[in-house]
Amino acid sequence: MDTEDLWTVAGRSFRSRLIVGTGKYKDLPETAAAIEASGAEIVTVAVRRVNIADSGQPMLQDYVDPKKYTYLPNTAGCHTARDAVRTLRLAREAGGWNLVKLEVLGPPPHLYPDMPATLEAAEALIKDGFEVMVYCADDPLAAKRLEDMGCVAIMPLGAPIGSGLGIQNPAMLSMMIEQAKVPLLVDAGVGTASDAAIGMELGCTAVLMNSAIAHATHPVLMARAMKAAVEGGRLAYLAGRMPRRMGADPSSPLTGLIR
Repeated sequence: MDTEDLWTVAGRSFRSRLIVGTGKYKDLPETAAAIEASGAEIVTVAVRRVNIADSGQPMLQDYVDPKKYTYLPNTAGCHTARDAVRTLRLAREAGGWNLVKLEVLGPPPHLYPDMPATLEAAEALIKDGFEVMVYCADDPLAAKRLEDMGCVAIMPLGAPIGSGLGIQNPAMLSMMIEQAKVPLLVDAGVGTASDAAIGMELGCTAVLMNSAIAHATHPVLMARAMKAAVEGGRLAYLAGRMPRRMGADPSSPLTGLIR
């Protein structure tokens, strides 16, 4: 990849367009190995589920160096705006993190983004000085409102969280990409490398995933696959695909045929 093909969020620039989670692995050594293989520079940290403060227990920081990776605290497991805001305020106190990922989920079994609660939490966090990357529905109107509020990145789901179904609504994502003036990342639903490549070919700034790597039979190998897929999808987007057509088009010219 061109070393100058960077992307920027909240004044921070990155080369890798793959963001990975730190949960759901069998242990912390596997977590570290998969993240290393992915080439990611940003890792999400579920503040309510990952130990980042109790030095008496194994700590994520001992395996995933916060000096090497940008930690992105998130609100996984929060179902109300109040819980999400409180969780990120605690994260800032614990680690000084200001760039955060906001997600407020509806109830099981769908765990679809709760947009009224998301908007409420985003407004409170932005007023509190946070730089908010926000997980949201694949809804252009809601995305525009979040961007206008001051969110630094919009992160619509590709499919229900943890489903591995791949990108289910590419047309809507394309509309959101066209209107966005901040980075737009596909978040949730990626199951395999081709899903990540599709997201990048659509023009997404980056792709975020956790389960697709952590729940693979061989997580480290899948992390390598995802790295290659994101890079390939980005190159394909920059190259510009050939036009689609309903009929055939011969690859060799028809003039000068031997009769």
